[in-house]
Amino acid sequence: MAARRLFVTTALPYANGSFHIGHFMEYIQADIWVRFQRMQGHEVHFVCADDAHGAPIMLKAQAEGLTPEALVARIAAERPRYLQGFHISFDHWHSTHSPENTELSQSIYRALKAAGLIDTRTIEQFYDPVKGMFLPDRYIKGGCPKCGAADQYGDACEVCGAVYSPTDLTDPRSTLSGATPVLRSSEHFFFRLSDPRCVDFLREWSLGGRLQSEVANKAREWLEGDQGLGDWDISRDEPYFGIPIPDAPGKYFYVWLDAPIGYLASLKHHFDTGGAARQTAQRFEEFIADPGVEQFHFIGKDIIYFHTLFWPAMLRFSGRKVPDNIFVHGFITVSGDKMSKSRGTGISPLRYLDIGMNPEWLRYYIAAKLNSHVEDLDFNPDDFVARVNADLVGKYVNIASRASNFLTRLFEGQLADVAQHPAWTALDVGAASADIAQCYEGRDFGRALRIAMEFADRVNQTFDTAKPWDLAKDPARREELQAICSVCLAGFHALTVWLKPVLPALALKAEAFLQTGPLGWADCLRLPRQVSRYEHLMTRVDPKLLDSLFEPPAGSAPAPDAAVPAAKAVAKAAGAVKAANPKAADHKAGDAAASAPATISIDDFARLDLRIALIVNAETVAGSEKLLRLTLDCGEETPRTVFSGIRSAYSPEQLIGRHTVMIANLAPRKMKFGLSEGMVLAAGWDDPARGTGIFLLDPDQGAQPGMKVR
Repeated sequence: MAARRLFVTTALPYANGSFHIGHFMEYIQADIWVRFQRMQGHEVHFVCADDAHGAPIMLKAQAEGLTPEALVARIAAERPRYLQGFHISFDHWHSTHSPENTELSQSIYRALKAAGLIDTRTIEQFYDPVKGMFLPDRYIKGGCPKCGAADQYGDACEVCGAVYSPTDLTDPRSTLSGATPVLRSSEHFFFRLSDPRCVDFLREWSLGGRLQSEVANKAREWLEGDQGLGDWDISRDEPYFGIPIPDAPGKYFYVWLDAPIGYLASLKHHFDTGGAARQTAQRFEEFIADPGVEQFHFIGKDIIYFHTLFWPAMLRFSGRKVPDNIFVHGFITVSGDKMSKSRGTGISPLRYLDIGMNPEWLRYYIAAKLNSHVEDLDFNPDDFVARVNADLVGKYVNIASRASNFLTRLFEGQLADVAQHPAWTALDVGAASADIAQCYEGRDFGRALRIAMEFADRVNQTFDTAKPWDLAKDPARREELQAICSVCLAGFHALTVWLKPVLPALALKAEAFLQTGPLGWADCLRLPRQVSRYEHLMTRVDPKLLDSLFEPPAGSAPAPDAAVPAAKAVAKAAGAVKAANPKAADHKAGDAAASAPATISIDDFARLDLRIALIVNAETVAGSEKLLRLTLDCGEETPRTVFSGIRSAYSPEQLIGRHTVMIANLAPRKMKFGLSEGMVLAAGWDDPARGTGIFLLDPDQGAQPGMKVR
């Protein structure tokens, strides 16, 4: 088979925060596919970059007193530790805030303009008179024009699901300053995606069988829906951190225009700095225009629209090659819950490494659950321990430790030639290898690993059936003993080849043990001749490590019982810091019981993360007479669930749409009815003689979800 020439990318991570586990699900998927291609002798250029532009980065930098460049540089400095820690084999990592990306973005824009696909239009949009800037939709909140729910974002209602323009909101306000935004006119630049040329091309490209069926169906909805394709607003007004639009002072490219062009910019920098020279003598422009080069992008399902419509159309009508395919995956959840660091249902990749967990455990577990469809992947701690220990240690590594002992002890590590041995031919390595290769190529990694583990089961069964421990007792059967152990180690050798894309570090150890040197894909049919003395290749997962992985950060307060009056909550927090406040600890227990809670310092109070929360939904809890399940918007990406013991005082209908105060930094608590991710505050008397009512705290008008209570 002729060597393929591949250009492969993953989606660019936004440079305003650290990596999360969702990034690594994608990087691991792409890395496995790339390593498989390299093992077959193909030329692969695997690149990525920081997505470094846009209003969120500009505003975060301002809040931290930094320049956007300094913020991006700080985030970028973290990347190598993560990528190296999980054995991600990018050839190059760059940034969209680069000369290459500026040059390419402006060049593509000029080509689209020359093709008659850029329009200018005057539009009205909200402007923050305090911040002095036009507001992106997600920085505007107000009442939903459909259902009336308060505190909804400027593009969609999280209560009823309606989609609208920010100018449709009632009582709109800027989330940046709290000011009422005003409408101002501005000239914007649009990419004419509705042009018949674009529509015809995209219908052919996206519906022609290249995309996954789920992705093609989604593209069909957009292409053939009643509204058709809308034109794409590709400009933003200053102040904005981005790439200037040529000949348009004060105008910048919207971040989603230059972000995918960052794929090309990273590849160009890779070529221009000599990194690609070991594989090709071509220059960047020659390589990217070469019809023999295949281009593939691995992305999440949340950015399909940009990658299956805007990106290929931008490339096609700027005179460039279009992607051969877009490989889309789902999200990752933990025990069925959506990933959320703040809610205690997230996995920090850095914490995973810091507590000493083997990165290849995670690579294997993720691979074992990935297929070619757009499906979510669930990380279940118990399943993680069982699968890794059973497959990698109990099956794969077990073969080497069992069979090599006899060979090194009795045969100086020499393996017999078992090419014609019935036990070896019965394993049918060639058929298994062909099936696994097909699965890797099609990104059906879960099936590839199932086939490999079924093969490992057959090898272990071959060993057990032969009973080498009995053969070793009979000197007349030594040749038989050497042969069967050699068959099993040849099977281990084949497994090492098949698992190498997933477990590159373990494969390196196995190659040293088998004395083979670096293994390519075709080497699975080659028989090993000599083994070294066995040394431990991989340890089992200790379930206690999983407890540490999900442990709340040190200093987190223990989860309370559902909901308690506010005075009790503050008293509990004060008690938790007595050890750090000797003066507070001096009070005698009897005095404390008869008087107000011990005095605390302002630093003690600051440990409570009190926030305004909007009650998006409230419902009764089956099986409980005291609890209500509250869905709270506290200014985060996703709402939290809190179980609150206020059912005796409020019906769900009385609470929906109200604001209240919550403690946001309590460790999540696993309850009978689900995970409670905080606590709402209520007032009430400790003395039943003075009344038993519960009164939910209610902030003043104008308070916004996520605001800190100080």
